[in-house]
Amino acid sequence: MTKMVFFIDFDGTVTERDTCVAMTETFARGNWQELELKWQKGEISTEECAREIFKLFYASEQELKKFLLDNIKIDDHFITFAEFCRQKGHEIYILSDGYDFNIETILEKYGIRGIPYFANRLIIDGRRFDIECTYSSSTCAQCGTCKAELVEKLKPENALSIYVGDGYSDICAAKKADVIFAKGVLLSHLRQNGISAFAYNDFSDILKWASRR
Repeated sequence: MTKMVFFIDFDGTVTERDTCVAMTETFARGNWQELELKWQKGEISTEECAREIFKLFYASEQELKKFLLDNIKIDDHFITFAEFCRQKGHEIYILSDGYDFNIETILEKYGIRGIPYFANRLIIDGRRFDIECTYSSSTCAQCGTCKAELVEKLKPENALSIYVGDGYSDICAAKKADVIFAKGVLLSHLRQNGISAFAYNDFSDILKWASRR
């Protein structure tokens, strides 16, 4: 059996919806879409984008938590996939350019334990929100969490590394893995640049692939 380590994006990958976009659509007042577009184009960093969007925010910790619990679902097959990895001894890491609060809330909701995650810290003080980028790169300030550096640091030499993602913040990290499962923006970028990747719909596709190894 091949030893595998999976590096998995959270927003739009583990979850059906991007929690950062969903909370912004719900709680931000004003033209946050322009800030998001600048981030997508690489004109501002995750940290800069978040701080500007948080100026438009009106929410409390309790309101955000209730929103996440009531409105965010995970991929129907993720729990089965995670249990398969646990039984086979394959490692899973969640790498996110989103927020620790969102990840903790959703994983707890579904009773998912024991999966290490790396994400930006969401700081909430009353109705004031801020971001702390604990895992940023020392050489590139674009993402709050440098997934590429984390993949290089965490992948064992004797294991097949697999990246699963869908967005802009996954592009650099995916290229560090041996195998890529992609959809959305990530898949489009990889195909445009001639980089091999498996297109997938949900974690049942990844589970089928891993079960044959």
